[in-house]
Parts: sequence; C-alpha cells; structure tokens
Amino acid sequence: MKDTLANQKISKLLYSLAVPAICAQIVSLLYNMVDRIYIGRLPDGNLAMAAIGICVPLTTIINAFNGLFGRGGAPLSSIRLGEEDYEEADHILSNSFMSLIVSSLVITLIVFIFQEPILYLFGASQETIPYAKNYIMIYALGTIFIQLTVGLNYFINTQGFTKYGMATILLGAGLNIILDPIFIFYFDMGVTGAALATVLAQSVSCFWVLHFFFGKKTILHIRKHYLKPKWRIMKQILSLGASPCFMSATEGLLTISFNQQLLKFGGNLAISSMTIMTSMFQFILLPVEGIAQGSQPIISFNYGAKNYERVKHTISLAMKVALTYTLIATLTMEIVPQFFVGLFTSSPELLDLGSKMLRVYIFGACVLGINSTCQQTYNSMGEGKKSFFFAFYRKIILLIPLIFILPTFISNQMMAVVLAEPISDLLTTGTNFLYFRKFVRNKLENQNNT
Repeated sequence: MKDTLANQKISKLLYSLAVPAICAQIVSLLYNMVDRIYIGRLPDGNLAMAAIGICVPLTTIINAFNGLFGRGGAPLSSIRLGEEDYEEADHILSNSFMSLIVSSLVITLIVFIFQEPILYLFGASQETIPYAKNYIMIYALGTIFIQLTVGLNYFINTQGFTKYGMATILLGAGLNIILDPIFIFYFDMGVTGAALATVLAQSVSCFWVLHFFFGKKTILHIRKHYLKPKWRIMKQILSLGASPCFMSATEGLLTISFNQQLLKFGGNLAISSMTIMTSMFQFILLPVEGIAQGSQPIISFNYGAKNYERVKHTISLAMKVALTYTLIATLTMEIVPQFFVGLFTSSPELLDLGSKMLRVYIFGACVLGINSTCQQTYNSMGEGKKSFFFAFYRKIILLIPLIFILPTFISNQMMAVVLAEPISDLLTTGTNFLYFRKFVRNKLENQNNT
C-alpha cells in the first residue's frame, strides 16, 4: 500500500480510495434517512420527526469526539508512515484509541444525568419531550460503540484500506436498515426502536473494526504499552482534531439555534421540516466528505514523503470532482424539492412547508465541494489551526448570528432563519478558497526550497 500511495497514477489512486469512502458515506446517509422515513410514517410522525430533530444536536456533539481523536490522529499517523516512523504512528493510534474510550464513558454519564434540561435547551416542547427522551437514553448507552467504530475507521482509511473501511459502514448500515422496521413497527417501539436499532448495529461494526486492528492485515497497531496518554502526542492529536471536532460540535449548536428560532416562528412543523433539510444537506455533504477522505491518505503520505507534485495534483483533482458533484446535487434539489421532502412524509402541510424551505436552505451547498476540499487539505498537511479558523468563521462569526439577526430585517421571519445557511456557505467558501490558493502555493514552495 505504501508503494501504491507513492507511485500509482493519482486519478486511479484517488478513484480507488474515494469510491469506497463515498459509498460508505452514502450508505451511512441512507440508514440515517431510513430512520427518519420510517418515523415519518408513524401515526404521530410529525411530532416524532421533530423529536429526532431535537436530538440531532446532542448526537452531533457526541460524534464530535470521534472527530477529535479519529480525524485528529489518523492524518498524523499517515504522515508518520510516509516518514517511515512506524513506532510513532502506532503511538498516535493507541493514544487515540484510549481517548475514544474515556470520552465515551464521560459523555454517557453526562447524558444520563442532564438529559431533560439539555433537550429543552435544544428546542423540545411539552409535546416532543417524551419522544426525545426515549430516543436519547438508548442512543447514549451505545456511545462507546459509535465512538470506537467511527473514530477507529479513520485509521483504517488512512492506511489506504478504504474497502475495509467501507465494509465497516455497510455492515452497520445494513443491520440498521433491517432492524429499523422490526423494532419501530413489529415491536411497536417507535423512536425508541430506531435508537435501539442504531446501537445494536453499531456494536457489531465496533467488533468488526477491533478485529481489523488486532489482526494481521493492518499496518498500524494498537500497542498496550502506548495506551497511557502522552502529552506530546495528545497535543498533536488535539491540535489537528480540534477543527473537525469543532465543526461537528458547532453543528449541534447550530441545530439548537435553528430549532429555537424555528419553534418561535413556525412551531413543531418547522422543526420537522428542518430535520428533513438536515438529511438533504447531508446528501450533498457526505459524498463530498468521502472524496476528501479518499484524498487524505494520498496528501498526507506524499506530504510526509516530500512528493509535493503528487500533493498538488491530488488537491486539484479532488476539488474538481467534489465541486462537480455539489453543483449537480444542489441543482437537482432546487428543481424537484417536493420529491426529496416526499421521501420523509405524506403530510400535505409538511410537504408544502418543507419544499419551500429546502429551496432556500440548500442553495449555498452548490460550492461546498470547494470548501470541504480546502478543510480536509489543511488537516491532511498537519495545519489544523487553519481548518479550525474557517470552521469557526462559518458557524460562529457568520451563520449563528445571522439566524438571529435576519428575522429582524425580513418580514417572513421563518424563511429569514433558513436564509442564513446559504449566505454563510457562499461567503465562507469564497474567503476560504482565496486564502487556500495562496496557502498551498507558499507551503509547498517553501518545503521545496528547504
């Protein structure tokens, strides 16, 4: 695999690495969508859908920690592999593994103690709180399985074993899709059944991932004598993982802001619409993340090996492919929003409102292919602070303030809340791309001159 990363034609290599990652992301998206499609068909589907939307910030914040330790450690390990420092690469993996376990236990305890006030803070009402509590209690119990599955899967992909990484997602997704209707409808468990199906599926995926790392195929190994956290290594992991963690965690904060404002201006129906729009946004974003994940091992390995022409070629190709996808996907949703919203609901009121909101909300996603490639490249080259800044800029400086500011200037206050998303996406991508071009040119030229 090392020779492949160093020598194979970039287009062929990116294809072989990105396609499994894209498939894994699409399958992951599908099983999240299937949850919501089934829930939307319940007799009390509108309220249940709103409850799932209320739980999204909490599940997003939980998942942010697998980004902190998984996406923080994986590129570092890959760079060390490129430098042929295998001992350090194993040390990074082992520290990340232990951090995922400890953070999972802490998160589960916090959710159990503070779940009700947290859910009300996130936009729950008296009607939706019972559904939300039933869902999040079960989900919290499975935190350790979810954390280890997703967090360690980054270390599988960074070694170039993206087909095995895809199998991890396929296994969990396939089981979840099978178990969902059984628990939701056959056992009549509703949203509780949806959460239970997710946890059981992720537990199987977790054992699959652990089997890989304690097997013979892996290049990286979890070493017992490296499990104790070492500050020098943890500092590197936290520095690089801060951006993806922040992006995920603030996605939760962002959803809270949307939920609070939409509950104020549109009620539970508007929150149900936002839950659907979040799925559609993921439909655009997750395949792009798959392209970025496919490019990461190539960029990190060749950056560590000082093959800078291969780094530049990979960045250029990944950005073109990602941008093409986001343009086509966004245009399709703009033309037929009723089709996508109709996948989740048969309610005429929700179908009408959701279609109108989707057209506004999704518009800025057309350029996300550029932004995603820039963000992943910063991390792939060990420049986590730059990735963190643009994540902070998009959500904290632009998007969240706009959610609260725009309704004071636009008469249709509910649509004004939704409009905050495309404005921030377009402004962030433009700013990020202008800086990114200069960054890559200076970074690689300076390395060539040293």
